[in-house]
Amino acid sequence: MDLTRRQLIWAGGALGAAALLTACSGGSDADPAGSASGGTATPRRGGTLRVGALGRAAAITRDPHGTQANESDYLILSLVYDTLTVPGRKPNTAPRLAASWTHSADLKTWRFKLAKGAKFHDGSAVTAADVVYSLRRLRDTPAGASRLPGIQAKNITADGDDTVVLVSDYANAELPLLTRLTTFVVPEGTADKDIAKAPGTGPFKLDWFRGGNARLVRNDGWYGGQVYLDAIEVKIFESPQALANALLAGQIDLASNVGAVAARTAKGRSDIQIVRRPNDMAMPIVMRTADGPFADARVREALRLAVDRKAMVEQVLSGYGSVANDVLGTGDPSYDRGLPQRARDLAKARQLLSEAGFDTSRTYELFTTEDVSGLAEAATLFATQVREAGVKVKVVKQESATFWDKTWLKGDLYTTYWGTNDSVVFFASKTMVSGSAQNETGWKDSAFDAAYQKAIGTADDTQRTKLLQQLQKIEYDRSGYLLWGMADGIDLARPAVHGLPTLPGYGRAQLDKAWLAS
Repeated sequence: MDLTRRQLIWAGGALGAAALLTACSGGSDADPAGSASGGTATPRRGGTLRVGALGRAAAITRDPHGTQANESDYLILSLVYDTLTVPGRKPNTAPRLAASWTHSADLKTWRFKLAKGAKFHDGSAVTAADVVYSLRRLRDTPAGASRLPGIQAKNITADGDDTVVLVSDYANAELPLLTRLTTFVVPEGTADKDIAKAPGTGPFKLDWFRGGNARLVRNDGWYGGQVYLDAIEVKIFESPQALANALLAGQIDLASNVGAVAARTAKGRSDIQIVRRPNDMAMPIVMRTADGPFADARVREALRLAVDRKAMVEQVLSGYGSVANDVLGTGDPSYDRGLPQRARDLAKARQLLSEAGFDTSRTYELFTTEDVSGLAEAATLFATQVREAGVKVKVVKQESATFWDKTWLKGDLYTTYWGTNDSVVFFASKTMVSGSAQNETGWKDSAFDAAYQKAIGTADDTQRTKLLQQLQKIEYDRSGYLLWGMADGIDLARPAVHGLPTLPGYGRAQLDKAWLAS
């Protein structure tokens, strides 16, 4: 199982920032989370929110800079430790531990000014030296190059007590969004053996942790504003079904990120509220472009045309999703909605396969896992649909560890998933630029690489949007991704729960504004 990949699956939303950032700061009118179920009611202080989240006992971690393969671990860490920035509504990169940021004219040097009054849970003030130590520690992890791309550890420095300076190897107008991925801050000099006990800066303090379950209590000294709940108790569950059943039985108040099947089961029940986060998860089918049977762009286009996208969304996602158009990053303000929506065209698909000399006598294996609800079902329906275009596909389910070790990044045809979707740049930098660490399709396209470098090196928002749309057109025309639809993120909650976050990706972990009605 690849550490970088698993880190990005659960925490990917933290990197999936919008492509349009203000030049100087997150802005004072930022709505950091967005919330559901609040209505016009006045938030009430007090109470304990019982949250269920997915995870496996074998993958538990307490290290804020380690690999959080468990949703439960990531939720706990995100409430105890703050990142420099967080998702927001407008603008959608909002301040948190960093109150503001500025950049040099060449877009290489970024200065982050820390929030006034920020303190660790032990009462000590947060300094730039603490942030530098934490970011360097993050950078030095096995996945560090991908978590802070373009930033060398030696180029993370302090300027006084309240300013952190990051110098990129290349011009990057999008650098602030990188600070949303596990840039959790611990005190300077915290030893690895003590990391699990390191005080955080977040809205909640760790009371106890046992076997993946935890109790967090309100941090009354939090610099970030009012926190309503007295405590949050997080309980780990190994399957969405068990998670949903615990909610129905009254054992928890909130089932976090439980999936469409559970939402369909709960639909119509007055004692359960469904919170939807649109554009939350991408579940593309990956076609290898470097070599093998799908290296010809005409074959890839044929498979895209063989898919009935509406049927995929209705059957696989139970309608809790939307049709996509083979470009990753549909929640990005720079997403190009002017690209023609691909529709099913079996005649054109057969023609392209014939022109490419594709061997329709063979049976091709499509590898998948059951890591995410609906993933295997999507593979099965895809195989049924493309058969009508003359392509025979056999679905092969693999255990998670086998899939990530042997198939991911290597297979000719497989499913994948990303728990983030609001940044075109995120996917371009992580999965499509030549030489990228997570280049799932083995794609190398010089025109795409040039478009990417030009876009991120452009400071003007309007011009950068135009450049990003040029990049998307290349991806639309010839990348190795078949993105048929976007899954909504689904939380199920008891009626008394209010103020739940509705932003996708990392936004789901922002429970500091949640509250309970009496």
